[in-house]
Amino acid sequence: MQYTRRKYPIGIQTFEKIRTGNYMYVDKTEYIYRMVHADSNYFFLSRPRRFGKSLLTSTLEAYFQGRKDLFKGLAMEQLETEWTEYPVLRFDMSLGKHMEKEQLERYLASQLEPMEHKYGILTESPDANIRLTNLIRRAYEQTGRQVVVLIDEYDAPLLDVVHEEKDLPVLRNVMRNFYSPLKACDPYLRFVFLTGITKFSQLSIFSELNNIKNISMLPEYAAICGITEEEMATQMDEDLDILAGRLNVNREEAVQKLKDHYDGYHFTWPSPDIYNPFSLLNAFADGRLDSYWFGSGTPTYLIEMLKKYNVLPQQIGGRKAMAESFDAPTERMTDIAPLLYQSGYVTIKGYSPITQLYTLDIPNKEVRLGLMKNLLPGYLDRRTTDGLTTVALLYEAIYEERLDDALRLLQTFLSTVPYCDRTDYEGHYQQMLYVIFSLLGTYVDVEVRTPSGRVDMVMRTATTLYVVELKLNQSATAAMQQIDLKNYPERFVLCGLPVVKVGINFDMERHTLKDWVIAN
Repeated sequence: MQYTRRKYPIGIQTFEKIRTGNYMYVDKTEYIYRMVHADSNYFFLSRPRRFGKSLLTSTLEAYFQGRKDLFKGLAMEQLETEWTEYPVLRFDMSLGKHMEKEQLERYLASQLEPMEHKYGILTESPDANIRLTNLIRRAYEQTGRQVVVLIDEYDAPLLDVVHEEKDLPVLRNVMRNFYSPLKACDPYLRFVFLTGITKFSQLSIFSELNNIKNISMLPEYAAICGITEEEMATQMDEDLDILAGRLNVNREEAVQKLKDHYDGYHFTWPSPDIYNPFSLLNAFADGRLDSYWFGSGTPTYLIEMLKKYNVLPQQIGGRKAMAESFDAPTERMTDIAPLLYQSGYVTIKGYSPITQLYTLDIPNKEVRLGLMKNLLPGYLDRRTTDGLTTVALLYEAIYEERLDDALRLLQTFLSTVPYCDRTDYEGHYQQMLYVIFSLLGTYVDVEVRTPSGRVDMVMRTATTLYVVELKLNQSATAAMQQIDLKNYPERFVLCGLPVVKVGINFDMERHTLKDWVIAN
């Protein structure tokens, strides 16, 4: 099949470069028009990393510079009639990470210097807030027009210290001082836009900036970042056919694979389904499905925080919460929900207007598998590579409905894993099986309620539903007797799949499966 290769903007976050280089651009300019003509002039948008925040900021910059030529053929060309050019001050905080106080102050100075040079300012002041105030006033005086301030990744300097008692207050003060002119210079400002991952309390970082409008959860801006199903179907129509050919499946199957792997984000409710733009574009560019977004950032910090808050693997998703408990300042959080949500590891999957509770869950297969792969070392000591190989072989055995072979494989592998801490209780093995079975890409849940009790684990494949009961230092027969006594399978009779009962007994001394019973 012959095709002209589309140019995908992988890692390109400059609007001008995308438009002049003839790269694919998913048109978001209607949202920009809506924002710049709204009642408020101060906006904040929170989205996970690599979701297009920097490109959005760059597009705003081009718009306020009056670059009408770059918007040819886009929604903005039809909507905007004035095209006024404003002085734009754009700050990129993304490289201000892992810095001490003095380094951060030098970094802020390095951001200010080129703009000061442009407006002929020679300054001796070491204070970034005084310099920013002077810069805004000078730009206003020289051009006769109000100033636009764009701050991308405003929270980057604070992300790696957000839960440190010692460094956070020091660095937070530096950033608070820097941002303080945004209130004092209000008469000189036309528009202020900040992006970030986390939401810091206005009290702590925007001490006086109480007029900033947070659009992160507003329905009218739900799809301002990311790619919707409609955008993919209309603006990437040809790309879907090409990808289907490269995956050797039909178009419907290709769409379903993309949906399973990269779709499922919602930043308000109701909301269109949002695809992860970084993963989606990479999949089109490479002609294959891979762990692009998850692989682009190491969630070491997240794994540490899961331990700190004692969050079990099965507790990451399936949460119910009020908006103020997850769309909340992370520096004061007492629960991991804000970090999981704002980082993109869970997303909104439902909402009840009666209780005002949102349902938060893992968005898609890419994130679920990425999380479980990163949690696996905690259960397998350092045998993670062998563990992933075993998982692949387990997948094959379960896919072919050879559960006995799969459990024998798991027994052999676990007997070679060095002793880990806290393996003397049933829950450890339940968590470990949850992580392993999740990596198989199957539906798995633990502590599933039935009318007569809780099933330790339920696993559903395309062809079979497995009801699993676990015992520690007892017997597989005892586990099976509990399944029969409580009549657990009756709870699942309407699922439309054959139900298989599995009783497993673990040996605490050998840290592996001792015996098991399988019954249809």
